[in-house]
Amino acid sequence: MSQLAIAVLSVLCAFLFGQAALTLGFVWVLRRCRYSHLPDRACPKVAVVLCVRGKDPFLTDCLEALLHQDYPNYDARVIVDHADDPALGVVQEWFEASNAPNVRWELLQDRRDTCSLKCSSLVQAARQLDSSYEAIALLDADTVPHSSWLRELIAPLLDERCGASTGNRWYMPAAPSVGATARYFWNVFAIVQMYWLRIAWGGSLAVKMDVVRKSDLLRSWSEAFCEDTMLYSVLRKQALRLAFVPSLTMINREDCGLGNYYRWVRRQLLTARLYHPLWNAVVFHGLLSTILPLFLIALFTAAVVTENRQITAWVIAAALLYVVVLSLLLWPLEASVRRFVAQRGEPTAWMSWQFFVSCVSAIPLLQILYPMALASALLSRRVEWRGVEYQIDGPWRIRLVEYRPYQMTGDKATISL
Repeated sequence: MSQLAIAVLSVLCAFLFGQAALTLGFVWVLRRCRYSHLPDRACPKVAVVLCVRGKDPFLTDCLEALLHQDYPNYDARVIVDHADDPALGVVQEWFEASNAPNVRWELLQDRRDTCSLKCSSLVQAARQLDSSYEAIALLDADTVPHSSWLRELIAPLLDERCGASTGNRWYMPAAPSVGATARYFWNVFAIVQMYWLRIAWGGSLAVKMDVVRKSDLLRSWSEAFCEDTMLYSVLRKQALRLAFVPSLTMINREDCGLGNYYRWVRRQLLTARLYHPLWNAVVFHGLLSTILPLFLIALFTAAVVTENRQITAWVIAAALLYVVVLSLLLWPLEASVRRFVAQRGEPTAWMSWQFFVSCVSAIPLLQILYPMALASALLSRRVEWRGVEYQIDGPWRIRLVEYRPYQMTGDKATISL
């Protein structure tokens, strides 16, 4: 048993070393980011597309921020899912109050049953753009962009080697609920993985229109479940790169229930399985992070039963090391993100010691829910997204099972993250 214990502990240490190296490498990328102001004369014409289904808690803030972008040449297009959608009133009120010539809203007319509703909206918007537009920018309704958001997002596209640019999400929940805590902790390490695997995030994403016109991206969106993860393969075919913009680490302050957290994680993993060629790396990481703690539990049980105090002490020390290393890696990431947030004038003092303790205590919960979500992403053929169910028979074999306008339940929207 001693040799088995040594082998397991060695693999655990190697796993923690690898996780620390990737995380600190990402921190270095965040730290070395310097914002270079894109002059007005260099700003290409851009269409910003916001797809809306359901009344997100920060939708009004998102719309107002979209209207006040410090960018000289952009149009904002809001695609609302249905005439009965509860968000339509918010959008109409915003449009009438704005009285801006560069903003417009419309209903989703070409609702396809071969892709997600979001992809249908994007295809509808993209096909209306004439040759004067040089880029299309995507924004999620739970993202509140600061005034220089679009200027920062478009700047990397001036490089002819770059085909798309993206930011990422970061959670600063107002209340440390169980679901919000689990989501925060999972996302901390998910964005590290997304950076190294070059996975784009549709919440802040810009794509050159040349890429859209010269590739089969519109056809792909017409048959896909998500719009962003596939970009790695699309850009690679054109020998172009995806630029990550660290300053566009966007803050989400929404709360999250445990059920919504689980469904959200499962959907993130599902999109990686469907559209990213390095999906096996995600699975390998998920299996390691699941199997190693299980081995520790098994070793601890065997050591206690056989009264092997040495191995018992080793296992306890390894378990503590696992929790401490993962917990401590939160701080350099959190500090790096806070630097960007503070520069934008947004509040950063949100994490209390109580929340940090709850993050640490969430690790065992994640060890249960994450492998369940991973297994579901591997095996599931049906998934629900914002109240609509999809049949998933393959990356390009998506079927909207039954369309329903967005529904409200009591005073709460049934938004599925």
